[in-house]
Amino acid sequence: MIYVFYFFAAILVFLGCQSLRGGINYLEFFRKELAKPKSDYTPFCSIIAPCRGLDEGLNENLAALFKQDFPDYEIVFIVGDERDEAVKVIEEVSRQGVKPAKLIIAGEAENEGQKVHNLRQAVLEVAPESEVFVFVDSDARPGADWLRNLIAPLQNETIGCASGYRWFVQRRGGLATALRSVWNASIASALGANRAGNFCWGGATAMRRETFEKIKMREQWRGTLSDDFAVTRTLKQANLPIYFVPQCLTATIEDCGFGEFMEFSTRQMKITRVYAAHLWKASLIGSLVFSIVFWAGSGLLFFAAGIHFWLTLLLILTIFTLGALKSFLRLKAVKLVLKDYEKELNRQLPAHLTLWIFTPLVYLYNCLSALVSRKIIWRGIEYELKSATETAILSTNKSLK
Repeated sequence: MIYVFYFFAAILVFLGCQSLRGGINYLEFFRKELAKPKSDYTPFCSIIAPCRGLDEGLNENLAALFKQDFPDYEIVFIVGDERDEAVKVIEEVSRQGVKPAKLIIAGEAENEGQKVHNLRQAVLEVAPESEVFVFVDSDARPGADWLRNLIAPLQNETIGCASGYRWFVQRRGGLATALRSVWNASIASALGANRAGNFCWGGATAMRRETFEKIKMREQWRGTLSDDFAVTRTLKQANLPIYFVPQCLTATIEDCGFGEFMEFSTRQMKITRVYAAHLWKASLIGSLVFSIVFWAGSGLLFFAAGIHFWLTLLLILTIFTLGALKSFLRLKAVKLVLKDYEKELNRQLPAHLTLWIFTPLVYLYNCLSALVSRKIIWRGIEYELKSATETAILSTNKSLK
């Protein structure tokens, strides 16, 4: 049995070395992109912001959209129902803003995600002169250069879209909040220079209007739940690359409890299983192998003796050290971008150096949950994911309106 452990532990050490190399490349990619001069590509843009309910810090999140260092753009807010609690916040920030903004009532979705339904309606109501569509989530808080940086790659007309990603920043903190940030960080570092392997995140995505219409994205969204997975799939089918913009790594500032964290992470994996089954399978296998080897090896330390004890300890420490170094490099890269949150990111360091050994257990639970159920609750609406192009709405929480 001990030799079986040695075999699989050696594989984890090898993969850990590969992951560490990826962390080095991730940091270098950030530095390279941040060293580029400020872009002067400034076509008229439409920022499209679907909202539902009251996110933590919603007022500040939406107000940040009006403070972009960009000459000319509009903001299009969309809700499903005029009674939505977000409407008052939208109206307040719009009155105080200095850029043109409009509010669209999309109505309730039928057989597709409410967010997707909102987006499909919003793109019909943008200004005629708009050349670029920019999609943002209501729980994201972009910096002043976010819009300029996000659309800069689109100056190259061969780019399908440009995208950022989220980074969870705590308000007060807590173990669940820290664990969610670490869980999410492993996905963030999957993005980088490899445009063919990148994916879109709906919270920060920009696409030329011409490209959007060429790939018939509005029709491709029909019946779907996940806006970003659908965009990623459509662009890959069209052989159009996705450009990850490190400067658009966007802070999501909120805390959560363990129940909220598990619901969030499991929902993400259920969506992944339906829209990108190969990623779900890779996550299932990877989390299973790591969890068994690392934690079984830790247990072996109580029974092994002599050379086997020391070799087992060396392997466990090597695996841990490689993962901690990768986490350190990743957080160092993030701090280059989220300079306004340096204090909060410094507080995250101990969690990112240590809690990553527990996230494979969470991923394993997420993957197994996705294996037995395709039902999720997202912003008060219960959905069943029948397929990547078919979504059923089972119930709606009216209190979020």
